[in-house]
Amino acid sequence: MRTEALDLAARFGYGARGMVYLVIGGLAVAAAVRAGGDAPGSKGAMEALRGAPWGTAVLVAIGVGLFAYAFWRGLQAIFDADCHGQDAKGLAVRGALLVSAITHTLLGVYALSLVFAYGSAGSGSSESGSKGAAAWLMQQPFGRYLVAAVAVAIAGAGFAHFLKGCRGGYREHLKVSERLMKVLIPICSFGLAARGFLFLIVAGFFLYAAWTVDPDQAGGLDSALAWLRQQSYGETLFAIVAAGLFAFGLYSLIEALWRRVRPGGADGEILSQG
Repeated sequence: MRTEALDLAARFGYGARGMVYLVIGGLAVAAAVRAGGDAPGSKGAMEALRGAPWGTAVLVAIGVGLFAYAFWRGLQAIFDADCHGQDAKGLAVRGALLVSAITHTLLGVYALSLVFAYGSAGSGSSESGSKGAAAWLMQQPFGRYLVAAVAVAIAGAGFAHFLKGCRGGYREHLKVSERLMKVLIPICSFGLAARGFLFLIVAGFFLYAAWTVDPDQAGGLDSALAWLRQQSYGETLFAIVAAGLFAFGLYSLIEALWRRVRPGGADGEILSQG
């Protein structure tokens, strides 16, 4: 596979992720405006697309795109395309990228299952998926510790997103002019910080599930958004984070257009010929 094909796969994947988060953020913003109704997670967003005009075609594109994104995440983890290195921090980041590859593969399977098994794909709640994953892990040897490890991994991804948004770490990966970058910074920073913030809440759910040995305490993005609403000034927090998820969708589309994709690692060499 040549560099051009990998570049296209990565960009297609970023675009698919962007579409999913635009739907999540858009539905969450609508729920905030109505001051009622539930906000969906990733699966709920795809279920919402299923009944929309052109929904089947969009779901197929998203499913294939998520597979492409998962493939690219795997390459980032294994071949260190973004030069994270082999120290403890770099290996932690690359481990999180590998987890991302797995989760987006499963989301891709779910998207296509909605197309080819209409009406039998199951609940679109990311909460049910999180509880199911936690329950399965609990049944394994040292299950509660596996759930705790997942919580730590999610928290690490959350902190990384939040810091990347606040510090502008994404800028070195975008190939744009300084003038355009000034326009993109608020969108990218806001989106990354909002997603990172929600990941930290999700990590808290998994950690509490491990502490109580109760998989029902685990939850996904929809659970995190619902929890936010129950806090002081919850509707305001919910609206801000909902807008942030929409911004993260835009950030993903920005990556699809302008991210520096280096399939061969730091030197940009082709991974394999053929």
